[in-house]
Amino acid sequence: MMRSMFSAISGLRAHQTWMDVIGNNIANVNTTGFKVGRVRFTDILSQLVRGASGPTEQRGGINPLQIGLGAVVGAVDTIHTQGALQLTGKPSDLAIQGDGFFVVSDGSQTLFTRDGAFDIGSDLRLVNSSNGFYVLGWQADANGNVDTAGPVGPITIPIGQQLDAVPTTQITVQGNLDANQDAAAPTPHYVTKVSIVDSQGKRHEFYIVFNKTSQNPSEWNYTIQEDDPRTATQEGSGSEFALSGSTSGTLKFDPDGNLISPSGPITVTLDASNSGAGSVTATVDFSRLTQLAAPSTANAAANGAPAGSLTTFTVSQSGEVLGIYSNGVTKVIGQVALALFTNPGGLMKVGGNAYLPTVNSGEPIIGPADSGGRGKIASGYLEMSNVDLAQEFTSMIMAQRGFQANSRVITASDEVLQELVNLRR
Repeated sequence: MMRSMFSAISGLRAHQTWMDVIGNNIANVNTTGFKVGRVRFTDILSQLVRGASGPTEQRGGINPLQIGLGAVVGAVDTIHTQGALQLTGKPSDLAIQGDGFFVVSDGSQTLFTRDGAFDIGSDLRLVNSSNGFYVLGWQADANGNVDTAGPVGPITIPIGQQLDAVPTTQITVQGNLDANQDAAAPTPHYVTKVSIVDSQGKRHEFYIVFNKTSQNPSEWNYTIQEDDPRTATQEGSGSEFALSGSTSGTLKFDPDGNLISPSGPITVTLDASNSGAGSVTATVDFSRLTQLAAPSTANAAANGAPAGSLTTFTVSQSGEVLGIYSNGVTKVIGQVALALFTNPGGLMKVGGNAYLPTVNSGEPIIGPADSGGRGKIASGYLEMSNVDLAQEFTSMIMAQRGFQANSRVITASDEVLQELVNLRR
């Protein structure tokens, strides 16, 4: 009789623990990146009343006779399923789609979290402002290259940082030149404009003039010049800037309309020494031009940009932090690291939505997002809790009924003992 009471007491304790876990899950239903807990019960060792015996020629075997001694909580698992993503529109808010954890530091140890509610601190580092944890990753060099094989460290996003002017080095001409163009028509037959940036970041407008030759229907002459030949006024006359190099030549096309000459890029030089700027040498690539029986659509685009400052940023799916400058340039300034664990359920919660590895979680495998089984990063989103309220309320009812039933066992056992005491009357 005493066994039933102690078994029921163990059941009360186990179901109380289950209710504690349910209460914690519901309390964190709106906690960013929270992962739900699940209770698993196991039975306590049973008392052996009679051992088992094997079968003989005269009779069959007998199973062991055991009386259970109750239940205990065997484990409280952390279920690392994906939580829904909530749009915030804030570029520093990051969510992981798939497996992995953000790598953060509190200054003394490295921790791991799914909470991507980050911000830029006063020291221009990416930080979780609720607990001060720095977000770890890799900083890019001056050319925007990131070495993901190196050690991780805090990521600095230098808002307001000045970017030097990038002079033009390449001009790409693409589109079509009309094969039906009448070579005898007044020139110019087609003109497109291109903007070239000098070493001081100043832009200079130049024109590429195309005229179909009368000698060969598959040839066009080109000229790169300062003046717009379509206007009466020569805009570039008396300019302190001048072009030199292969500023004129002939384009030859095959019968299919593909360019065959020149076979490679040509080189032009912008001489801006009279204004104090250095000379700019750029290659001009005509390889994407065609000559087809369609309207002329040739256009030119040049790289290069004037000086600018970092105004905002975004984070790509692979965790690259892309700085967006006021001059329109986008440059990699860092990359966020993600960690992968063989057994994420073995991580230990330490508060602040953070985890520490244990001997059963395995060592963190740190690398860039969207690689090696690590999930993708969504910028401007936060991962919500994966708590299912319908499941929690159902579990609450089950825990309550289990607790109630175990208390009834104690009541019934007490009444039986009372009857035993009453035998003296």
